Amino acid sequence: MTTIKTSLLCGALLGALAFGLHAQQTQLAPAQARITDEAIHADLGSYERTQLRIKALNDAGRPVRDYHLSKAQCWLDVSFHEYTRNDRSAFPQEALGESETLINGMEQGVSPLPTDTPLINGAARVREDLWQRLGAIHGTPGFVCAQQAVACGEVELVHAGNEFNQQQWRHSKPYIQIAEDLVSDAEALSRQCGTGPGGGADVRPAETVLTANILFEFDRTGAGDVRAYSLQSLDRELGRLREENLRLVAVELVGHADRLDGRGAPYNQRLSELRAQTVRGLLLARGVDAAIVTSAYRGDTDQVQACDGVTPRAALRECLIPNRRVEVRLVARPG
Repeated sequence: MTTIKTSLLCGALLGALAFGLHAQQTQLAPAQARITDEAIHADLGSYERTQLRIKALNDAGRPVRDYHLSKAQCWLDVSFHEYTRNDRSAFPQEALGESETLINGMEQGVSPLPTDTPLINGAARVREDLWQRLGAIHGTPGFVCAQQAVACGEVELVHAGNEFNQQQWRHSKPYIQIAEDLVSDAEALSRQCGTGPGGGADVRPAETVLTANILFEFDRTGAGDVRAYSLQSLDRELGRLREENLRLVAVELVGHADRLDGRGAPYNQRLSELRAQTVRGLLLARGVDAAIVTSAYRGDTDQVQACDGVTPRAALRECLIPNRRVEVRLVARPG
């Protein structure tokens, strides 16, 4: 009998907690009603009130860098962004709901707050490699410094997945680039945590790995076929070595191809080899010692972007560009 009563009590408490977290959910005007000044003005007022609740939490002592406060802000930001772009799907409402759920929990002092990131509005889970890199930061000592970038990176990946579902890769790509930048920033903040002025003893690991992906045009392998923004990401990571006083001890290159000529095709294997050789040359031109560079080639066996159902052919090629990559792993030690 005691066990039954305990179970019922626990169930009631969990139900009350769930109710509290989801209380006071703001309802935006239905999409078909967003045609009058009155409806839009009311919705803008809802966004403003939600922003003021976030500000009040910050004013009460919860820092801007806090994971949950940051996540509430980023959910609010992407909701408002899509609302102003006239997104008529459920995304603005559901993103606003995620923001309010976190706000409710923080206001009520709930602990622990959830750390999951729902794929709202049926968003595609794009770029599993970026999800994994963000997930690896959770639970590490450096998370305390990186939590804002981690939270917003996770939200932007959902944002990108929603855009992918609605308008395919062309509309998703800008948000993927934002997410990539946030992942890189989160990793840097995590590495540097506790090592700056006033940060105490240097607690950095004996070895650190920085990552960049160099992307190639379809069926191309030369230096002139590299997407400029991906090369900029490599230069940024090389710059971080200097900024963080890290000494480069090894560079690991892994070449890849997309799936368009058939999984495991020898042709794609050769593309991955040539791409890795091109990136090796780019690194040597930047002063990297050839003796510390190693290469591996995986053809089309490791796809990070599926692009199922994407048409026409030109759109599919563009969508698959994350698979036409050379992964660059910069292994470094404190200088």
